[in-house]
Amino acid sequence: MSVVQEALPGVLRVVLADDHAVVRTGYRRLLELEDDMQVVADFSDSDSTCQWFSGHEADVLVLDLSMPGRGGLETLARVKARRPALKVLIFSMHDNPAMVAQALKAGADGYLTKSSEPDALIDAVRQVARGEQALSPDIAGALAGEGGEGGHLSLSPREFEIFRLLAAGRTVEEIATRLFLSTKTVANYQTGIRQKTGLATALDMYRHAEAHKLLDGSE
Repeated sequence: MSVVQEALPGVLRVVLADDHAVVRTGYRRLLELEDDMQVVADFSDSDSTCQWFSGHEADVLVLDLSMPGRGGLETLARVKARRPALKVLIFSMHDNPAMVAQALKAGADGYLTKSSEPDALIDAVRQVARGEQALSPDIAGALAGEGGEGGHLSLSPREFEIFRLLAAGRTVEEIATRLFLSTKTVANYQTGIRQKTGLATALDMYRHAEAHKLLDGSE
């Protein structure tokens, strides 16, 4: 985590969560060129982000999905549970419709891909702060074409996170440790995922995830 700052009056309080320090520094410099924005904190992992929000408030969280530890979807759900009024803008390399849909289902207020122009991030932060949904054009088009194929579309955000870990070859015990759940809870999720998707084995899940480009190497 880098330096946490006191918020200035009359400006949007922005928090950054991305596991790359250089990326966070770039975001901070870009956003703080705007008179109405101040980055009050930035973090490299899920636990630090969630811990900060247990005692602080902000207006907008700019969150990457590829976070170490619990992962971006879990971070989103935990932060939203603690700060329901907080606006969360996903800023991610993922442009897969399934990832976008899961993020929006988990409570994201906007979704921007990292291939977007810098000004798009600034505009999106203002949009979600005003209560509007911000989607980059490539995402909006992808969602419009998202149909009903693929069993993963029926999964909840938590199930989807566990599905991706199972597809990546993680054991029930490894997933339980990573997500701070009991092995019994993860095993129950695994059973539900198999029933919903019709994918009986880890190999089936891997092939399905690869076919739909749901894995990025961070699982």
